[in-house]
Amino acid sequence: MDLRVVVGLNVQRIRREQTLSQEELSFRSGFTRSYLSGLEAGRRNPTILSLEKIASALGASVEDLIHRPVKETTARDKAAAGTATEKRKPAS
Repeated sequence: MDLRVVVGLNVQRIRREQTLSQEELSFRSGFTRSYLSGLEAGRRNPTILSLEKIASALGASVEDLIHRPVKETTARDKAAAGTATEKRKPAS
Protein backbone atom coordinates (compact mmCIF):
# COMPACT_ATOMS: atom_id res chain seq x y z
CA MET A 1 0.00 0.00 0.00
CA ASP A 2 1.28 3.46 -0.95
CA LEU A 3 2.57 5.33 2.12
CA ARG A 4 0.44 8.37 1.20
CA VAL A 5 -2.65 6.17 1.46
CA VAL A 6 -1.45 4.73 4.78
CA VAL A 7 -0.95 8.22 6.21
CA GLY A 8 -4.33 9.37 4.92
CA LEU A 9 -6.17 6.41 6.40
CA ASN A 10 -4.39 6.84 9.74
CA VAL A 11 -5.18 10.56 9.91
CA GLN A 12 -8.81 9.85 9.06
CA ARG A 13 -9.07 6.99 11.59
CA ILE A 14 -7.54 9.01 14.44
CA ARG A 15 -9.63 12.07 13.58
CA ARG A 16 -12.84 10.04 13.55
CA GLU A 17 -11.94 8.25 16.80
CA GLN A 18 -11.83 11.71 18.37
CA THR A 19 -15.08 12.69 16.60
CA LEU A 20 -13.34 15.64 14.97
CA SER A 21 -14.47 17.10 11.68
CA GLN A 22 -11.96 17.99 9.00
CA GLU A 23 -12.86 21.60 9.70
CA GLU A 24 -11.95 21.25 13.40
CA LEU A 25 -8.67 19.54 12.51
CA SER A 26 -8.08 22.38 10.06
CA PHE A 27 -8.41 24.94 12.87
CA ARG A 28 -6.14 22.93 15.16
CA SER A 29 -3.44 22.18 12.60
CA GLY A 30 -3.41 25.32 10.47
CA PHE A 31 -3.98 23.39 7.23
CA THR A 32 -6.98 24.00 5.00
CA ARG A 33 -9.86 21.55 5.02
CA SER A 34 -9.19 20.99 1.32
CA TYR A 35 -5.59 19.98 2.05
CA LEU A 36 -6.69 17.60 4.80
CA SER A 37 -9.30 16.08 2.51
CA GLY A 38 -6.63 15.41 -0.12
CA LEU A 39 -4.30 14.04 2.53
CA GLU A 40 -6.93 11.62 3.85
CA ALA A 41 -7.66 10.51 0.28
CA GLY A 42 -3.96 9.72 -0.30
CA ARG A 43 -3.55 12.42 -2.94
CA ARG A 44 -1.11 14.56 -0.94
CA ASN A 45 2.53 13.91 -0.17
CA PRO A 46 3.03 15.63 3.19
CA THR A 47 6.40 16.77 4.46
CA ILE A 48 7.76 15.54 7.76
CA LEU A 49 7.02 18.96 9.27
CA SER A 50 3.41 18.74 8.04
CA LEU A 51 3.05 15.30 9.60
CA GLU A 52 4.43 16.67 12.86
CA LYS A 53 1.87 19.52 12.91
CA ILE A 54 -1.04 17.20 12.09
CA ALA A 55 0.08 14.63 14.66
CA SER A 56 0.32 17.35 17.29
CA ALA A 57 -3.16 18.64 16.42
CA LEU A 58 -4.49 15.09 16.83
CA GLY A 59 -2.56 14.43 20.04
CA ALA A 60 -0.77 11.59 18.26
CA SER A 61 2.78 10.85 17.18
CA VAL A 62 4.23 10.95 13.68
CA GLU A 63 4.76 7.20 14.08
CA ASP A 64 1.00 6.78 14.58
CA LEU A 65 0.45 8.47 11.22
CA ILE A 66 2.93 6.42 9.22
CA HIS A 67 2.35 3.01 10.83
CA ARG A 68 1.21 0.46 8.27
CA PRO A 69 -1.75 -1.64 9.42
CA VAL A 70 -1.03 -5.22 10.39
CA LYS A 71 -2.85 -7.65 8.14
CA GLU A 72 -5.51 -9.44 10.13
CA THR A 73 -5.19 -13.19 9.97
CA THR A 74 -8.42 -14.82 8.89
CA ALA A 75 -9.52 -18.37 9.52
CA ARG A 76 -8.81 -19.13 5.86
CA ASP A 77 -5.24 -17.79 6.25
CA LYS A 78 -4.73 -19.96 9.33
CA ALA A 79 -6.09 -23.02 7.54
CA ALA A 80 -3.82 -22.36 4.56
CA ALA A 81 -0.83 -21.95 6.86
CA GLY A 82 -1.66 -25.24 8.57
CA THR A 83 -1.92 -27.01 5.22
CA ALA A 84 1.40 -25.56 4.11
CA THR A 85 3.03 -26.70 7.36
CA GLU A 86 1.67 -30.20 6.93
CA LYS A 87 3.09 -30.40 3.42
CA ARG A 88 6.57 -29.55 4.74
CA LYS A 89 6.64 -32.32 7.36
CA PRO A 90 9.05 -35.11 6.49
CA ALA A 91 7.47 -38.43 5.59
CA SER A 92 7.55 -41.07 8.34
